[in-house]
Amino acid sequence: MRIDVLTVLPGLFDCFLREGVIGRAVKSGKVNVNVVNIRDYALDKHRVVDDVPYGGGPGMVLKPEPIFRAYDELTKEGEKPLVILTEPWGEVFNQDMALELSKKGRLMIICGRYEGVDERVKSIVDREVSIGDYVLTGGELPAMVIMDAVIRLIPGVLGNRESLSADSFMDRGLLGYPNYTRPSEFRGMRVPDVLLSGHHRRIELWRKEQSLKRTLDRKPELIDKLMREGKLSKEEIEIIKKLKGQKNED
Repeated sequence: MRIDVLTVLPGLFDCFLREGVIGRAVKSGKVNVNVVNIRDYALDKHRVVDDVPYGGGPGMVLKPEPIFRAYDELTKEGEKPLVILTEPWGEVFNQDMALELSKKGRLMIICGRYEGVDERVKSIVDREVSIGDYVLTGGELPAMVIMDAVIRLIPGVLGNRESLSADSFMDRGLLGYPNYTRPSEFRGMRVPDVLLSGHHRRIELWRKEQSLKRTLDRKPELIDKLMREGKLSKEEIEIIKKLKGQKNED
C-alpha cells in the first residue's frame, strides 16, 4: 500500500513512521508512506498556503492552489488514490472503515488545519473523515490515527494474525475481554483461576462472557444491533440473558 500525506507540518510524522509496528511496516516495505509538505507547492516565494476567508470571520483557510498542485503532481502517473480529508464534521472513523481502507492499494490523506480548507479542494476528496466530536489544532493527529488503524491490518504487518481476530471491534463489534500476564498475583490481585486452568473450552467461554459483559456495560447499542441482525449465537444470547439478570438483581 502507498499512502500520500499532504500537510503543512511534515516533521510531526517523523517519529510515528520510525517507531514500533508502523516503523517496522515502513522499513519492511509493506507500506510506503510519502509525507508531502504542502508549502513546497505554494505559488509565491514566501510559500504561503493560507489566507483570510472571503466574507470575513476569524482564522485562516488553506488555499486551494498548493493542494491541487500537489495532487496533480502525485497522481499524474500510476493508480489514483482514494482521497481522505480530515474534518471535525466528517464521517466518524471506526474499525469497519479501517478494514475497508486497508484493502485499497493507495490512499491520500489531506490534513486539514486552521479554519479548514477552501471548499473547492473537496472536488478531489472522496471521503471526509473525523476521529471524534472534538476539535484539534490540525488534521495531522487524525491522519496518524487513521494510518495506524489501517496499516496494522495490512497482511504481514502484525506477526500473529490471531492478534487481529482478538482485537476489540474485530469480532462483530464486540469489545475485547480482559487480559492478564505474569505474575499470577500482584498486590493482592489474582489472575482469574479459569485462565490458569489450562482448560481451553472453559477459557473460551470465560472470554466470551467477559467480552459480552464489557460490551453490554459500555456499548449496549452494539449488543442491540447484533441482536437485530441475528449475528449472535444461541450460546451468546443465553449468556446475555444471564448477564442482564445479574444486572437487574444488582
